[in-house]
Amino acid sequence: MTTAVTGRAGTAVLENLTEPQPAVAAPSYRFFSATVRRVQRLSPSFLRLTLRGPELTGFGAAGDDQRIKLVLSRDGAPVTELLTDGPTWYQDYCALPDERRPYLRTYTVRAARPELGELDVDVVLHGVKEGHSGPAASWAAAVPGDPIVVLGPDRPRPGRAGSGRPWGVEWAPPADGPLFLAGDETAVPAISAIVEGLPAGRRAIAVLEVPEARDVLSLAVPPGVEVRWLVRGSRAPGEALGTAVHAALCELGVAARTAGQEVEDVDLEGGVLWEVPDEGGADGCYAWLAGEAGMVKKLRRRLVRDLGVPRTSVAFMGYWRLGAAEGS
Repeated sequence: MTTAVTGRAGTAVLENLTEPQPAVAAPSYRFFSATVRRVQRLSPSFLRLTLRGPELTGFGAAGDDQRIKLVLSRDGAPVTELLTDGPTWYQDYCALPDERRPYLRTYTVRAARPELGELDVDVVLHGVKEGHSGPAASWAAAVPGDPIVVLGPDRPRPGRAGSGRPWGVEWAPPADGPLFLAGDETAVPAISAIVEGLPAGRRAIAVLEVPEARDVLSLAVPPGVEVRWLVRGSRAPGEALGTAVHAALCELGVAARTAGQEVEDVDLEGGVLWEVPDEGGADGCYAWLAGEAGMVKKLRRRLVRDLGVPRTSVAFMGYWRLGAAEGS
């Protein structure tokens, strides 16, 4: 993921254990101090930051859409002096004066190399204009050596029993069946990591909408996986996806189904558009939708109500809302 005013998945998998081990908990999360090692402009809208630090050897990426939060100073003060690392960290963070409270923004880990203490994070540069001082402008000006604080999952430790989906991971498809993924530019990092990590022969179609043609990125996907890029241009977010989504679902055998159930309306002003089934439906196509909340709401309605895809087979996440900064 990458949030809209700036910019949500880690490709690393914890090592396979070949002998019986104690129960392992879903990872807890904590702050990691790091520095910017490398800055790479991938396209007009995408920037890749490589972060490095000894603390990141303990980073516990648990899925291909691993979310993290990056902490950015609002007033130039070191954020490590403003944060507390413990169960009350968020209350302490909220208690800081508005003018000092650091920006807290959600992104996806594009790749994790804990053995090197490194993370790659792709961010979207939305609204970077002269005189703009928000998080996107901070990324545009980032240089190697800049300090950064990451809020993310700790590597799980033996002896802590736990269950459920690890923190910050929403990709949980069934073992078999076709896959459909759709999103805007803020979902490109997560969907890119997901499709690159799929096993060869798994049928999947990903449809991605980006601001301009130069934002189409090269991905190394296995046989059976197809990525379709759409250029938004001057159209509204998600407008280019409608026809392409229907065509992709027809190819996956979804559009021949009987129309399905009504979906409840979600007030985007007062609620969060976010629902992930505990387990993907066993039959048919599994869908994973992410991006601007209004766009995701329409896509979800089309799949569940119009095409009859079971709700238990649709994960949907409103990463951002048009006209609103993260956290508003």
